[in-house]
Amino acid sequence: MASFAAHPAQRMLAWDDPVATARFVDAERAALLAKLDITRIGHLLSHRPLRYLDLTHSSTLAEVSRGEATVQGTVYEVKERRPRPRLLVTEVALVDNTGTLLGVWFNQPWVKKAFAVGETVAFAGEVVFDYGFNRIIQPFYEKLAEAGQPVNLGRILPVHPTTEGLSLGWLRRIVAAATDDYAQVPEYLPPALLDQRGLMPLAQALRELHFPETLERASEARRRLAYGEFFDFSLLMARRGLRARQAGQGRRHVIDGRGLALLRETLSGELTLTADQETAITEITRDMAAPDVMNRLLLGDVGTGKTLVALFALLCAVDTGTQAAMMAPTEVLAQQYAARLGPRLDELGVRWALLTSSTTAPERTRILQGLADGSIAVAFGTHALIERAVSFKDLTLIVIDEQHRFGVEQRQALLGKAQAPDVLIMTATPIPRTLALIGYGDLQTSYLRTRPITGAGVRTQLVDATGTAQAYRAVREAVAAGHQAYVVCALIEDSEASDLRSVEEEARHLKSAIFSDLRVEILTGKMTAAEKETTMERFVSGKIQVLVATTVIEVGIDVANATVMIVLDADRYGLAQLHQLRGRVGRGPVSGEVWLVARHASDQGRQRLRALVEIDDGFRLAELDLKMRGAGELLGSRQSGIPRFRIGDVAVDGELVEAAHCDAQACRQLSASEALLELRVTQLESDLRLEGQLS
Repeated sequence: MASFAAHPAQRMLAWDDPVATARFVDAERAALLAKLDITRIGHLLSHRPLRYLDLTHSSTLAEVSRGEATVQGTVYEVKERRPRPRLLVTEVALVDNTGTLLGVWFNQPWVKKAFAVGETVAFAGEVVFDYGFNRIIQPFYEKLAEAGQPVNLGRILPVHPTTEGLSLGWLRRIVAAATDDYAQVPEYLPPALLDQRGLMPLAQALRELHFPETLERASEARRRLAYGEFFDFSLLMARRGLRARQAGQGRRHVIDGRGLALLRETLSGELTLTADQETAITEITRDMAAPDVMNRLLLGDVGTGKTLVALFALLCAVDTGTQAAMMAPTEVLAQQYAARLGPRLDELGVRWALLTSSTTAPERTRILQGLADGSIAVAFGTHALIERAVSFKDLTLIVIDEQHRFGVEQRQALLGKAQAPDVLIMTATPIPRTLALIGYGDLQTSYLRTRPITGAGVRTQLVDATGTAQAYRAVREAVAAGHQAYVVCALIEDSEASDLRSVEEEARHLKSAIFSDLRVEILTGKMTAAEKETTMERFVSGKIQVLVATTVIEVGIDVANATVMIVLDADRYGLAQLHQLRGRVGRGPVSGEVWLVARHASDQGRQRLRALVEIDDGFRLAELDLKMRGAGELLGSRQSGIPRFRIGDVAVDGELVEAAHCDAQACRQLSASEALLELRVTQLESDLRLEGQLS
């Protein structure tokens, strides 16, 4: 049992104690709490209520308006009916002196036993008028008194998420005890910061979150605690970034050398860099010229010229007389970079190499020797670059493309081949600014939004299953004009568990019934590296007219002659991913067409897809996707790098994220007088490590 008379700072440290040390929590309840992802005291204190039952203001049932409401009444009747064989409807009628309201549950037979006639009960939920009565479908409920007992009114009761076997009442009692025992902690944020942001103190926020005096106080408490989460994590990331930059003596790279000058001279006759590219190049070269290690993210929309910006960074290393490595997540993408940048390096007299799992043994031996003795200055590659046999003479710059596709160990393995290297991370995945601030808070960020070569543009159309024939006609017309097309499927192989069209099934269908006279082939992630390379070479050369593929083509594939894309089951993809996919067409002088086929899309799914038809800005789409789907669904697995906030919601708290990030940057170097803030950040770092969210 924890010492409840402990010093407030000790109470803060006790937040890391097992939840079993809390009052009223035995081994059985600790196991049930673990199902709610509550394993420590801090998790219990931040177990945010789903909603509140406001029993401070009583209104009659006749006065209840439509929409969200909390109502009170006496149980008059509990009955069940079966309008259909597989549908059980349970109705609980509440009455008062003015009227009646029904609580309605579907296929939940336990409800009938949960209520007794004569009990006083509160329901909370959305009130609708249907079949002559006000109804709340599957309401949250609270028993205010058994039949004949005095009614317990005048409070605001929290409704916490719970699990089977742990009643709402018991969970509320456990949270109340933990709030009494552990929430009386000192405020670790500077008073000036609280005043500036209009935030209540931490101890008050913890109590008001669970047991608020008013609903307005509950909202203020959530805001304070959400800000605290964002601030804690942003400060932690800012300090990690600062430590990384100062951890070792970085190399002062040459940024006005011969290679960069020749590149500028060559480009002057070909194209004009965009303002975004110039800004990014300035930021990157400034970092590379500094003694501290560079840790920078280059975040760019489809076709905004990230590869060319990366070339400037590579040449800074070459001009310094050192080496650079550029690692891509797939062999196709690594080959694409080598094909695009290799000729420019050749023009500048720079030796480079491409190292992948497909590299032949004699070529691999030559490359390993060149990297070890320094005669090869730039290496493009995949995971092959991190193999133990690969060593560099003097590696000072590492460029990692789409780093979220690599594991932590893989990234660290490449970094381990250099002494305090500069690091440039690139991604073509549009990321909402709020997620970038949280997920990449330890990096400085450069943005690319405008395209240096606009191409002929892309027209996006949304159709249902009946529009597939029209999309196929567009493919045939494109091929007849000498162009090529993609057909994208969600699955590789047929599956009895899903009605989604697979690559294999679609390819068979196209070859036999639709395009029997055309050259149709497939490309998937399950193919060997050699098979993928051969397929892409055939597509680039025009030998394949229709390529049926998975999303393996979404990044880095640049075939200007491909002008049409069909995406089957488009509602299964996120907006950012669809935007990436459509960036594969319309890259040349002929406009592109993208057909989004949504066979079973919900209303919300169609709304998302219509946004894609109307908007071509990847960052705007990413922001919209975040608001519509939320951070969890948008990002998927933990490997995305975004922590699971318990109070804050990145999708709706963008203003708080921005404010917390700004404030954390301002005080990332703490003084000894800010010991409580230091303690809180140390605690957070430990907490994230225990949960596997921080390396």
